[in-house]
Formats: sequence, structure tokens, C-alpha cells
Amino acid sequence: MVETLRVASVNVNGIRAAYRKGMGEWLANRDVDVLALQEVRAQDEHLEEFLGSQGWHFLHDPCEIKGRAGVAIASRVAPVAHRIGLGSADAQEHIQSSGRWLEADFDFDGTPFTVISNYTHSGEVDTPRQDAKWAFLDAMGTRMSELAAERENVAIVGDFNVGHRELDIKNWKGNVKRAGFLPRERAYFDRFFGAQGAAITGVDGTEGIGLGWADVGRRWAGEVDGPYSWWSNRGQAFDNDTGWRIDYHVVTPQLAERVTHYTIDRAASYAERWSDHAPVVVDYRLGS
Repeated sequence: MVETLRVASVNVNGIRAAYRKGMGEWLANRDVDVLALQEVRAQDEHLEEFLGSQGWHFLHDPCEIKGRAGVAIASRVAPVAHRIGLGSADAQEHIQSSGRWLEADFDFDGTPFTVISNYTHSGEVDTPRQDAKWAFLDAMGTRMSELAAERENVAIVGDFNVGHRELDIKNWKGNVKRAGFLPRERAYFDRFFGAQGAAITGVDGTEGIGLGWADVGRRWAGEVDGPYSWWSNRGQAFDNDTGWRIDYHVVTPQLAERVTHYTIDRAASYAERWSDHAPVVVDYRLGS
């Protein structure tokens, strides 16, 4: 009987490159039950080579643009259902969720559990890339409301490409006008994490209603800088820990009460990294 479920999430920045640099060794020693991947940038045969051959079940939504994005979920137990994309089939082209949103439902010894691998657009101010990010965040909020009404144990994990608070970015003052830390982007997270049904004033001054979801990382770490999950490859960002916390486990309030451990697997040195992101690993208690 599974008593604790370990869910890990990481933007691999290309799974083939990640495996060449040591991802396989990390995974073999981490005792993960469900692994959510973003920016896979590969085909099914590559996931079969790296994961299927090792006994993992996997789901994969490659981006329609080859070599871009791509999300996957690997698990030790086969999922009972899955869904791809955000919004209706007609709306998905507008939302541009290809290779960015994958939902998997599981049954762990009678406990229903949904894991979603999310790769939010990075965006770029005043360009169509930012318009795609706004549409994606809008659709994410709608889907979060639907999921919370349908089920108790849901974890949306992955690369959200937004630092919610000043604590989440080392150099936040230099990034307030850049995608990833725009007040309008951060306001979405104010609403995502605001008390369910409460009136919420976002950091950008807009009004909205709280959705009641939980940020596992911030709840666990408390009011501290970081801990960061992504570092630029430029300069000495990793060595100086000048990072961003943009990789999250965003969970329903019921699931938040089941968290027993949270950590970011930051590499011991720059040379030992196999992605510019670090895995976010969370343990959840199962059963009643």
C-alpha cells in the first residue's frame, strides 16, 4: 500500500540533453512516484527510450511546433484518464496550449489524485508572445475553478514562468517591467492563492475573486528569499544564487493539508546541473 506519494516536477530544457548530463542518475536515486516534465522538446520514442524502457508509464503532449515546449507525465502506476490542452477544442488554438498543459488522473489505493504538468508561456512585453501568456493565464484560472469544484486532490505543477512575490526573485527591482514579474502577471497569482470567494486586490490594483489554491513552496519555506528553482546561464547567477522561483506545486486546499515534505533539488555545483531549472519534489500523504 502506498502511504506517501512523491511528485517531482522539472523543466528539463530538452530531455535528450538532460539525460546526457545526468538526469537519469538523479531519477534512479530519487524514489519518485509521479514525474511531471516541461520543455521536453522530443518525440514519443525518446521518452520510451529514457522512461518506458525503465518501467515508467508515460503520457506526452509534444508541441505542434517541433523542437518547442512539450509536456509529459511519467508514473509508476498507470493513469486512469488524461486530458490534453486548456479550454475547449475550438479555443485551444487561441490559447496556444499545445505542448503546455497535460492532466492525468490516478487512483492510488483508493485515493483519487490528479497531476497536471504545466508550462506557461514565458511572454515578452508588448508582443504577441505576451498576448498568448494572458490568454493562457485566463484559461488556467477558469480551469482551476472547474477542477476545485470537481475533485479534492489536484496538483498543478511545473514552470509557471511568473515570480509571484518579491521574495521569489533575487533581483526583483530590476525586473518589474519584464515578463515574468509584471504586476499584471503577479495579480493572477494573488487571485489563485487568495482565500476562496474573497474579494482580492491584486498587486496591479485590479479587483478579483480568490480561488483558494495553495502555493506549496511558499507555505513550506515561509517568508524567506526563494528558495529559487531557475537560474540564468549568464554570468555567475547559479554560483551566486541569483535565481527565480518560477516552478511551483499549486494545489487544492485539501491537498495542501497532505503535504509532508517539500524540497528543491538544487545541484551541488554549476557543472553538475542537467537543466537550468531544478526539480521541485513534494511528498503527499495518502489515505484518510
